[in-house]
Order: sequence, then C-alpha cells, then structure tokens
Amino acid sequence: MTRKILVTSALPYANGAIHLGHLVEYIQTDIWTRFQKMRGHECWYVCADDTHGTPIMLRAEKEGISPEQLIARVHAEHSRDFAGFHVAFDNYHTTHSDETRHYSEDIYGKLKAAGLIEVRAIEQFYDPVKAMFLPDRFIKGECPKCGTRDQYGDACESCGAAYAPTELKNPYSAVSGAKPELRSSDHYFFKLSDPRCQEFLRRATRAVCENQPEAINKLQEWLGEPGENKLTDWDISRDAPYFGFEIPGDNGQSTGKYFYVWLDAPIGYMGSFKNLCKKKGLDFDAFWGKGSTAELYHFIGKDILYFHALFWPAELEHAGYRIPTSVFAHGFLTVDGAKMSKSRGTFITAESYLVQGLNPEWLRYYFAAKLNGSMEDIDLNLDDFVSRVNSDLVGKYINIASRAAGFVAKRFDGKLDTRHLNETFRAELPGLVDAGEEIAAHYEARDYARALRRVMALADQINQYVDKHQPWTLAKQEGQGAKLQEVCSLLINAFRILTIYLKPVLPKLARRAEEFLNVAPLHWRDAAHLLPPAHLINPYEHLMQRIDPKQVDALVAANRESLAPTVAVVPAPTSAQAPSPQRHAQHQQATEDKTQGQAEPKAQHISIDDFAKVDLRIARIADARHVEGADKLIQLTLDLGTETRNVFAGIKSAYDPAQLVGRLTVMVANLAPRKMKFGMSEGMVLAASDADGKSPGIYLLSPDSGAQPGMRVK
Repeated sequence: MTRKILVTSALPYANGAIHLGHLVEYIQTDIWTRFQKMRGHECWYVCADDTHGTPIMLRAEKEGISPEQLIARVHAEHSRDFAGFHVAFDNYHTTHSDETRHYSEDIYGKLKAAGLIEVRAIEQFYDPVKAMFLPDRFIKGECPKCGTRDQYGDACESCGAAYAPTELKNPYSAVSGAKPELRSSDHYFFKLSDPRCQEFLRRATRAVCENQPEAINKLQEWLGEPGENKLTDWDISRDAPYFGFEIPGDNGQSTGKYFYVWLDAPIGYMGSFKNLCKKKGLDFDAFWGKGSTAELYHFIGKDILYFHALFWPAELEHAGYRIPTSVFAHGFLTVDGAKMSKSRGTFITAESYLVQGLNPEWLRYYFAAKLNGSMEDIDLNLDDFVSRVNSDLVGKYINIASRAAGFVAKRFDGKLDTRHLNETFRAELPGLVDAGEEIAAHYEARDYARALRRVMALADQINQYVDKHQPWTLAKQEGQGAKLQEVCSLLINAFRILTIYLKPVLPKLARRAEEFLNVAPLHWRDAAHLLPPAHLINPYEHLMQRIDPKQVDALVAANRESLAPTVAVVPAPTSAQAPSPQRHAQHQQATEDKTQGQAEPKAQHISIDDFAKVDLRIARIADARHVEGADKLIQLTLDLGTETRNVFAGIKSAYDPAQLVGRLTVMVANLAPRKMKFGMSEGMVLAASDADGKSPGIYLLSPDSGAQPGMRVK
C-alpha cells in the first residue's frame, strides 16, 4: 500500500554557515526520505531558511545591507552546502514568504478567536541608544550568583545559574554597550496554561513522541503531574524594530508588534509545502487538513523538542490543523569526544569540508553508521572515520565489483551469464536477498547503524565467496571459462543488491554503480531478482577512493586557521571587553575561500638538459598484487622488453591489481632503487592526480596504441 508522507527538517537560521553538526540532521532526514521513495511511497521533503528575528536585523545593519539582501545571500549559501552533501529537498524555501505570512496570520487569528491570545504589559530592558527592547541574549552583566562578569541575561556560563535579566548586576546592552532601562510594553501571549491546552498536550505529547520514550519523559517533566499547571503562557510578540511579520490588528490597523521568530518558524514548514503545492499541483489540505490521513514527520535536534512537541502541536490543534504524526529528535555532534572547537580546528563548516576535496558520501556513511534513532549524541572520531570508511566502503563493498568487472570485460565482452544462478545464488550467499525486509525495517526505524552493520555482514559473506572461488586463479586455468563467468556474474549481481541497500545513504555512488551495471535507477523491490541472462555491463571505472589521513589533517588545519566569529565584539562600559552578543553565533570563513578545481601552483622552469636526465620508458604490467600490510601500495612487475623491474606504486585506492595486468604504462627507469619495508622498489610509474583529490583521484598514464615495452619517452 502506497503511503502519503510529508517530512521536514528543522529550519537553519539565516545568520551563519552550515556546519557538520547541522548536517547530522539533514543527512539523517535525507536518508529516510530517499528510502521511502525507493519503497515506492509518495514522500515529500521540505525545508526553509528561518529568516526572522533581532540577530538577522542587527547583522544586516552591521554589513550595511537590508535584511532581505542578507537572507537571500545566506539562502544561496545554504542551498549550495546542502546540495554538496546530496541533501535532496523537494522544496527549500524561506520563512520570509507570502505563504508563511498567510498561515501565521491564519493560525494567530484562529487562536485569538478561540480565546487563547491575551495581551498584557511586561517590563523588559530597553536600549536607549539603539531605541529597541533587548532579547535576553543581548543583555550582559555580572552573574547575580557568582559575580562573574560579561554573562548573558538568562544564565551564567561560569556557575550555571539561571535567572531573569533584571537580576544581572551592572547590566549593559551587548548591542551598543549602553546601560539598559526597564520599560513597560504590551505583549501578546498564547495561553498554554489554558485547561484546553493542558488536557490536549497530556495526550498529544505521548502520541507525537511514542517512538522515543526519553522524549516523552522529558515532556512529562515540563507538563508536570495531572492537576499541576507547570506550563506558562508563551510570549509570541516582539516590539519594533524587528525583522519579521507584523501582527495584524483589528480592521487592518497596525499593532506595531511582530510575531516572535519561534511563532512563524515552524509555520515555515507549512509555507514551504504550500509553495511546493503550487509548483506540483498538490493538495495542501490532504497533508495538513484536520482529517488528513497522510503521515507528517518532523526531524529535529533535541534542543528544540520543547517547541516542536508542546507549542507547535497546541497551535495546530486549536487552529484547526492536524498535528504531526511523530517528532523525531536526535542528539548533538561531538568531534573526537568533545564539542566542536574553533581552536582545535574541529568546528568544521560544510563548505570547508567540500573545498578541501573530501567526498561528502564518506561523511554520509559515517554519520549513518552512528545514528540509531535515539536522542543520544554521536561522535565524529576522525581516526575511526578514516578507518571505517576505508574498510567498509572500499575494502568490502567496492572491492566486490572491482574484483569481478575486469574479467567480465576482458574475457566475456561485458556479458554476464545468469541462466543458472538462482539456485547457486541462494546456496552460496544465503540471506542476501531475504535480508532486504530486515534492512528496510531498520531504515524505517531510523536505526541506520543496525542497517549498515547488516549490509557489511553481507559484504563479508560475499568477499568470503571471492576468496573461496578466486576468480584470478580461475582465469589462469584451462577450461574454467564458464566457471569464471558464473562466479563473476554472481559477484556483479551481489554487488547490485548491496548497492540497493546502500542507495539511501550513498545516492551519488549508487548512480555511478547503476551506470556501470547498465540498469535503470534501482528501487527496493529490485533486490528480489537477478539481472537478466546475457545482461551487458559497462566498462568499470573505480567508484570510490580511500580516505588519505592527510586529507583529514588538512581539513582540521584549514578550519583552525581560517574560522573567525562573524559578529564583532561590542565594548562594555567597563575596562573588560564583552564577547559576541550571540552565545551560539555561527562562524564563517574569514579568509578568502578556496574553490574546487583551483589550479595548483606552477612549477619552476627547467632546461631541456634537466628533462633529458629522466629516463622515461614504456612498460607492460606483467603482474600486479596486493601488498600485505600496506594500505596504499600495489606491487607491480614491469616488463621493459629486455628486463623486468619490481616497483611498489601507491595506487591501491584507485586500482584493483587484477585490472592492471597486461596494460601499458610509463615508468621512470633510472630512478635509484629504494629499499622499502616490503622489498626493493626499482623505479616509479607515472600517474596524474586532480588538484582537489576527487574520486578516483589517481590516473595511471597509458601510452597510445603501438607503443612497445622498452621504448623511450622523449
């Protein structure tokens, strides 16, 4: 039965760059939506930039541009970064839109009509220099508990005490440095304390978080026991100046008040989907209407559970809309066991990761291997990142195709023989096909870690089959052609099934695998059958290179050197300097960014005499073997016509030894022999590599047809 599913991720704030911590959520959500689409369901994934609020207004002012110009620029940056990590939104919109304004005013009007909006005066700090009321995070002073200076208006970073901004000693504005004044202003409140809201939320919180008991426990703490009234009314308005939507008054009159950003941010989900509906001709009410039978899921960080599981369902319910089917909360990201750190180079932006030439699917796979559907934090251990990706993706998965494809191309003109494979397949690889539903259940439950463990266990099983039948040995034996074709055909089919299971995590790699396999885009149901008899595959090109630890070192170094705060420090009215007004302000590159495909520095000129000293010769690769204990090396036996040479070449990340035997290449024949751990290397083969290290990254040079071993290259 086809399901109708609408999925959202939390809206990134339009005041800074996307970093690796953000990507945990968007990669998690993207994997889930890709899986649902592979299963044949109608699934839409929408998101938007969260664009309103005081920080946006102040940053735009500081840069000398309008807020609209700022959010347009950041929208382009965010869109670029998400696309770089293959996060495939069906619509990526903005909360500063006609659609979001419409639903904000609609929900507010219905809550007001239901008697759930109340206006009352409150006292808060006012900056007389900037002529604006100050949010708590823009007020600083001395902690009333421990006396630490330059603390924010809601909590002390030194002793952890929580307090009201009016309790700060010697307060000052983090915007202008002026001493703030207490002033009264009318604010609009959503009456969460109303018995109707209390009663509804006691039921709804269990429904929307039923898959995460830890979330239910936290929500029950906030709600209190039956009979308690722990929820306070929610202030949903802000005073001008403020970048956002003005709250409508009666008969079209101006109120001079604006919707607080957290009021219209989740409504941005509705705005983005409405925008998609206009583009695709979809029925908005079929997903958001009160009687909707569609499924609605929000993927969020655990730090905003309060808004999504209390405020948001209460707004929707009492404004006549359906509530989410489920809210899925995830934990935070640590790097090497600690919070992301600028000084250590582990506060890594999405852009810097891509600019350094690291494959985004390495990170997609690693995050997926850690995510289990709970609210636990996950750790990006950089050494483990290198080890796991190299071992699982290259050593296990890619290895299957690379060890079979060359024989199929050279010996059988790219043609498989699957006529008698069904029984052999199930006998030799029990469970490979049947595991599909088990793996699907893990994806459905967002337990990607368990899904990938199962996939890699299957890959181990397939590689054991390779070791058992040794196609490279069969290729050397007389009369074993049919057996070699059968073994390689089985391996190509097994690789195809693993590709299906990995496709939600590795969409680009899967697309390249589909091109190699010469098949249409793979769906989950395709795992139930083999490729047709005499199916033709395309020539194999290496699908993914290994991570070089030096790439990760360079990434850390680049972020340590180039990251700087985006918001300038405002001096306090004391001798101390106040840090940035935003405790969790995003960071961006302070130096000019590198670009992919950037040219390498030009080498210095040499004379023709210098070049003549290098003896370049055509060589035929007579044999190629893996080097036990070496991560990068392949041992080559090179035929120079009159002699053979033993050479160790660092090309293992790009080539399988079986593919190299028989091909011509170019070597440096007069390089002094070098004693290595694994033996004597008597020369060097020539290869090209791209500047940004993209896969495959290494290209062995080959001469034109007609060249013979021993010929000199001049």
